[in-house]
Amino acid sequence: MSLVLDPAAQDLLFREARSANTFTDEPVTEEQVQAIYDLVKFGPTAFNQSPLRVVLVRSDEARERLVAHMAEGNQAKTASAPLVAILAADNEFHEELPALLPHFPQAKDMFFSERPVREQAAGLNAALQAAYFIVGVRAAGLAAGPMTGYDAAGVQKEFLDDDHTPLMVVNIGKPGEDAWFQRSPRLSYEDVVTTV
Repeated sequence: MSLVLDPAAQDLLFREARSANTFTDEPVTEEQVQAIYDLVKFGPTAFNQSPLRVVLVRSDEARERLVAHMAEGNQAKTASAPLVAILAADNEFHEELPALLPHFPQAKDMFFSERPVREQAAGLNAALQAAYFIVGVRAAGLAAGPMTGYDAAGVQKEFLDDDHTPLMVVNIGKPGEDAWFQRSPRLSYEDVVTTV
C-alpha cells in the first residue's frame, strides 16, 4: 500500500464508513462540532472562498419545521438523529474574500462581481466543503447521514435567505441499531481513470 495514512484511519474515514440511517440518542456536543469545523476548514477551495455555511438544528421546534420539508423516506431519520446540520452555499461569499485572500483582495471585484458567477463558484466549492465536513464527522468518531431528499425551496425559506442555497441535510450521531444498508458497488480504477 502506498498511502501514508494509517490503515485504521483509512477504514474510519473511507472503507468502513457508511451513511447512517439510525442513530443512538447520545448527544453531539458543540465541542465536537467545533472540532470538526476546526479540522475541515483547512480543505482547499478556489481562491480560499470558503462558501460553506452550516445551520445546526438542535431545538425541537426547529426540528419539526425541518422534518416537514424532508422527503417521506427521510423524515423519521431526521426526526430521531441527535443533531442535524443544513449545509448551504453562501452566494455572497465574496464579501469575505479580502480577509480570506489578503494577498489578492481585488479578486472580490475582479472575478466575483456578478451574482451568477458567484452562485456557480459557491455551489461547487461549498459542495467540496460539504464532503470535507462528512469526512470530519467520521474523524470525530461519529456517523453522517447526508441527504438531498427534501424540499430545497422550503428549507431555504424556513432556515436560510435568498443569499444562501441549501446543498444537503446531514444527520449526525453515533450509529444506532441496523444503521447501515448493504454497501453498494463502486467503480473500479480502470472504469474511472484514463491516462493520456
